[in-house]
Amino acid sequence: MEITTEKDSNYNNLEKMSVKEILVNINNEDKTVPYAVEKAIPQLEKLATVVAEKMKAGGRLFYIGAGTSGRLGVVDASECPPTFGVPFDWVVGIIAGGDTAIRKAVEFAEDDAEQAWKDLSEYQIDENDVVVGLAASGTTPYVIGGLKKANEMGLETGCIVCNSGSPVAAVAKHPVEVVVGPEFVTGSTRMKAGTAQKLALNMLSTTVMIQLGRIKGNKMFDMQLTNHKLYQRGVRIIMAETGKDEATATALLEKYGNVRQAVASVSVTS
Repeated sequence: MEITTEKDSNYNNLEKMSVKEILVNINNEDKTVPYAVEKAIPQLEKLATVVAEKMKAGGRLFYIGAGTSGRLGVVDASECPPTFGVPFDWVVGIIAGGDTAIRKAVEFAEDDAEQAWKDLSEYQIDENDVVVGLAASGTTPYVIGGLKKANEMGLETGCIVCNSGSPVAAVAKHPVEVVVGPEFVTGSTRMKAGTAQKLALNMLSTTVMIQLGRIKGNKMFDMQLTNHKLYQRGVRIIMAETGKDEATATALLEKYGNVRQAVASVSVTS
């Protein structure tokens, strides 16, 4: 295993740089991340295909991780219900140390190889579900232990890591390795590695939700109307799809409370 995320930064004497130099150099490093993600698309394709198949059959998607990786999993999971209108328990993000760790680091939580499966077991997890481990380094015991147990129980497993040949990737059935190289601040995997994981998670969950029929055309037909901006977006979608004026589209949305149902009602009656 080559732990490139821990290699010495390509830059030195950061404290002597001007504000502009710091920003430009961070940005130069960040520009390399999408290319690293691009190389992992074949791996992402395999994982997304498996997740979509399992979820079409009634399974769920679980993310397990620690620190920044765990937080990113929680973020992606929490955004699926409002964006795609799915139940809150279809995609679940679990972080080592529990919800407290979302805001404040919980010491040594990531070192417990037994805890991840205990956390997953609270959801009555079974062989219909998929567990994806998130670990920038690819060495997190919490994630390794969770994936091993999931494998033993017959679940499909995947991972998103930022080193090649890692223990996490070795235990995951469908590994995704996005190798971003050394960070601007040596070892600070909240930077390029975090960005890479965020991009990969966006790609994974969005692809799966499209496969599940939660998008029509390019629109969020099933989004939750949780604020004025989203409500107005819903009205515009109905107008575009049905040719109705704003007043009629608003009335339809008021009646059905859902873009898809509102559009379908016009198709049925027209």
